[in-house]
Amino acid sequence: MKTRTRATSTVAALAALPLLLTACVGGGGGGATADGGGDADDKTLTIWHYENEDSAMGQAWAKAIEIFESEHPDIEVEVEKQTFEQIQKNAKIVLTGDDVPDVMEYNKGNATAGQLAAQGLLMPLTDAAEAHGWSDKLAGSLATTATYDENGLMGSGEWYGVPNYGEFVGVYYNQEMFDDLGLEVPTTLAELEKVMKAFEAEGITPLAEAGAEYPLGQLWYELVLANADRGFVDDYQLFDGEVDFHGPEMTKATEQLDEWIEKGYVAPDSAGLTAEDMGVSFIKGDYPMMVSGSWWFGRVVAEMKADWGQFNFPGNDLHTGSSGNLWVVPTNADSPSLAEEFIDVTLRPEVQEVLAQTGGLPVAGDAATIEDPKTKELTENFQEILDQDGLAFYPDWPVPGYYDVVVSQLQSLVNQSKSPDEVLDGLESAYTDGKSDLLGD
Repeated sequence: MKTRTRATSTVAALAALPLLLTACVGGGGGGATADGGGDADDKTLTIWHYENEDSAMGQAWAKAIEIFESEHPDIEVEVEKQTFEQIQKNAKIVLTGDDVPDVMEYNKGNATAGQLAAQGLLMPLTDAAEAHGWSDKLAGSLATTATYDENGLMGSGEWYGVPNYGEFVGVYYNQEMFDDLGLEVPTTLAELEKVMKAFEAEGITPLAEAGAEYPLGQLWYELVLANADRGFVDDYQLFDGEVDFHGPEMTKATEQLDEWIEKGYVAPDSAGLTAEDMGVSFIKGDYPMMVSGSWWFGRVVAEMKADWGQFNFPGNDLHTGSSGNLWVVPTNADSPSLAEEFIDVTLRPEVQEVLAQTGGLPVAGDAATIEDPKTKELTENFQEILDQDGLAFYPDWPVPGYYDVVVSQLQSLVNQSKSPDEVLDGLESAYTDGKSDLLGD
């Protein structure tokens, strides 16, 4: 069998169309069967994804396709490469038509996969999840992004997607700068503050940061999680209950971040810096620590000259992070049962090991098989979080448009133009309005 890879994107071609189509609501059960039979058009499997060939995920998907091909010699596999932006912008338009993929990679969360699920554009996968054992492999917080209710809110309802890798926020550190001051890796928040104080005393700003994009919000959320439990996370992220923005979790975090800014642990010019600015400055050795995601791992490995390491945010049981993107099956897919079989292949040990060896954070892998010490350290740190069911998602996830609000409010904190109370007022107002819109209150 021959795999065909198309670089020309159907999604890109549709980007020029006016947004005149409305989403049609598909049936609830779809046409897939858990045993892989019953599809009238099971002659071709069409896959859309947006991973580079040399990335951990790209290499893992290639392995999954190789396995699928060997087990289905009579099926033609067509792989169409997209970009994240193309699918994000145009998925709703494309999936209302008949020329859709059988399985595609899509972003998780209320505002993305949740919206498509609520509009009937994705096929429920609950029966397949039970038949293939996905619900056993992906338990707790790892599975939260896979299920959505009738309003498209994650955490309950039907399975609409399947993740097979993960991501999380931790701390990258410059080992040589630590050694120069005789400092050890901190294991508690108090120890982290002592380390930052030691660097600041030497005229070194401890934290590489970026207030113009996501990093500062993730640092703030780590501090929130230092004072929070799973109940708070479920209230904030899943709307299980009311959130007190002036309660101890957010108040302590915001006041502590404000104190770090005043003490010089965060540079005053970081309000205008991007994530790229932050990463480049850390890699160059301008800062001893960077609190950011596992997605930086490959870049740091490739570009950082100084010795470096990683550790989980000290003292926390809950951490910023989630499953990776989802494999989803469009309602109008021609070969949904083949799509389910392919998804199952991506969770097999052979594919998960490719993710493990390349720093892709497998959800069902074994760190003991990893040979590279830094990749093993990253994977063990992630596994430690999974063992505690510690993924607590991202601060901007709860409501659409909240990302810009979090960025703007925390920039005001860095600029010292708003007090912690005023920042929390701004966060609360946008959250409350967005929640009301989502729930129809």
